[in-house]
Amino acid sequence: MVKQTPIIQFAFFLLGAVLLVYSLKVLDDILLPLLFSAVFTLLLLPICRWLELRGVPRVLAIIVCLLLVLAVFTGVILGFGSQLAQFKNEIPKLQVKMMEFFTNAQEWAHAKFGYQPMSINDLKESSIKALKKSGGTYLGTTLNTTTAVLSNLAQVLIYVFCFLYYRDHLRQFMFRFVAPDKRTSVLHTVDNIQTVVQAYISGLFKVIVIVSILNGIGLLALGVKFAIFFAIFASVLAVIPYIGIMIGATVPAIITLVETGSPVQAALVIGVFVVVQFLEGNFITPMITGSQVSINPLAAILALILGGELWGTPGMILSIPLMAVAKVVLDANKTTEPWGFLLGDTAEGEDSVKPENKEPGGIQKFWQRLTGKAA
Repeated sequence: MVKQTPIIQFAFFLLGAVLLVYSLKVLDDILLPLLFSAVFTLLLLPICRWLELRGVPRVLAIIVCLLLVLAVFTGVILGFGSQLAQFKNEIPKLQVKMMEFFTNAQEWAHAKFGYQPMSINDLKESSIKALKKSGGTYLGTTLNTTTAVLSNLAQVLIYVFCFLYYRDHLRQFMFRFVAPDKRTSVLHTVDNIQTVVQAYISGLFKVIVIVSILNGIGLLALGVKFAIFFAIFASVLAVIPYIGIMIGATVPAIITLVETGSPVQAALVIGVFVVVQFLEGNFITPMITGSQVSINPLAAILALILGGELWGTPGMILSIPLMAVAKVVLDANKTTEPWGFLLGDTAEGEDSVKPENKEPGGIQKFWQRLTGKAA
């Protein structure tokens, strides 16, 4: 066997990385539904197993899990939609107040800096021209997006059903690539992946509820209009770490500035979100998820940027759980363990529990019960 020089090996590594990124970009229509399905499968797996252990047939248990997911999403959409409808009814009044605020701001700028103000008619005319120019594009994009979402939702439900139904078959398929003496390690890695994804998704839902309540209390105390809507809006955007909360705070701050004309009031609105974000990042999330998703902020930000560039908003949503899964896989191999350490949080110390010293996880125990012996 010919041993390649480090430069040749590095060149092949770069070529492989470029081909991988290109493939991920080209195959996004196929990979995104599969990845979301895998995440939901890991989340629903304990519920499905719990139902099966109580005598519910597997097919019926899977259907119950899927109906539960649809019920949760329907409730969220209906609750958020009712708030959105109330906000939509107030848009004409907000437009009038925004025009008044725009006029006052121009007069102030003209008095201070000699800025030549734009008339309201010119502003309306330019806005109408822009809408005529881009209206067809926006309409087409909206229709395409709606169609894609419905299509992807159907694909995700089908994939989740198949993953849950054929999970034993898929496990046996995976074991055919692994030597018998390595199966315990593989089971432990798979169990860690399941734990990480479940902790992230379930913890994320809990955090969204708590953050919504805290945001709502703060905005209601300030007398902000549509406080409940903005509280839910900002909390849902928290699925995009670091960036989502900034977007969620900007909109209510601008609306408050237009409504009250007070920069101080708008700053207080931003202050509410900053305080809640501080509590969420330092107390709420660590207490709920613990150290299950221990990715350092630099790696998380890079993952968000790469996910957004690769797959847009869905990529940003998937970036953190995928990074956490990658860390588990890297930690499982001594050769790649330093890279897993690089992705991890600085709170991880040498006194952390080693994988070989941990108690067998859920998948390992299930396999031991299935075979009657250790894998």
